[in-house]
Amino acid sequence: MAKWGEGDPRWIVEERPDATNVNNWHWTEKNATPWSKEKLTALLDGFVIADAGQECTITKIEKLEGEATANNRKGKLIFFYEWNITLVWSGRCQDEEVTGKVSVPNLSEENDVDEVELTVSVDNSNEASQKLKMFMYNIGRDKLRTQLGCYISSLKADFAKGLILPKKDVNGEELAPPKQDKQTVFASGFNKMKIDLETVTSSDDSAKKVGCKLDVKTLKIVEKFQCQVHELYDALTREDMVTAFTRGHVKHEMFKGGDFVYFGGNISGKFEDIVPNKKIVHTWRYKQWPAGHYSTVTMQFEEKEDHTVLNMTQTMIPSAELETTRQNWERYYWNSIRSAFGFGSFLC
Repeated sequence: MAKWGEGDPRWIVEERPDATNVNNWHWTEKNATPWSKEKLTALLDGFVIADAGQECTITKIEKLEGEATANNRKGKLIFFYEWNITLVWSGRCQDEEVTGKVSVPNLSEENDVDEVELTVSVDNSNEASQKLKMFMYNIGRDKLRTQLGCYISSLKADFAKGLILPKKDVNGEELAPPKQDKQTVFASGFNKMKIDLETVTSSDDSAKKVGCKLDVKTLKIVEKFQCQVHELYDALTREDMVTAFTRGHVKHEMFKGGDFVYFGGNISGKFEDIVPNKKIVHTWRYKQWPAGHYSTVTMQFEEKEDHTVLNMTQTMIPSAELETTRQNWERYYWNSIRSAFGFGSFLC
């Protein structure tokens, strides 16, 4: 049995002024909700979105509901936050005042900030309103995501100060707090580790970023369907048909710059180019890929005498995910489309 004062320093509590959590061993929790409301209000209320001669302003925070906590366990910081936010915005276009709202239904640790859903609406339907709605959709959402990212960074860097207390060694000397080079986020029972991983796509020194190189591959697929070209195109572009073959709720904004989210959020991206019955180009990512990394999918349609050929090229796939990605396209897209709409298969 160790002598008094010579045992595990985690349990030497009599020398600590607080005598509560020696060497950060026990779980501690700090309520971040009031601080978060103040921070989000400061970042969003009155925020001006301006670009290319257009300007809109967040005039009111109509809804700010949710909670946030910062936790310490064994010297690791763990964050939980979930917010439902509704913003009122206004702007002027063609000498008309336009008003609308931006809804953020689920800002939480379960999603990276660039995956957070923002829905834009306008109060009236006219040419000026639609023009500013597209401005808020294409420009405003990205700028608002940046503000939300500032909140998350401040929560982890500023609010969490003091949660990790200085440790003491066996001699009673205080040790420096451990470096937090990794931050753990618990979401739905799974640990989601945040890592800084940048995709390197250019040899230009000015374009290089600090990070790790990601080995990527290109996938090419040719599929034949027993249907007319417009039927296959509709299956991939009409929201009701996409919902049918994915067997679940989808977000599907079929216009250039529009977002899509399929399979419960596991697949997401943005439409880049649309030529009806001929071509679809969109970014595409699997949720488990490195944060911020997107591939590019190009689908080209060619109608034959008795069938339609789909030529698909997908670039920038993480090498380790190439075969899994190929199998998932086959299982969850092509076979599911054939099964849902009776487009048949070819043996050769």
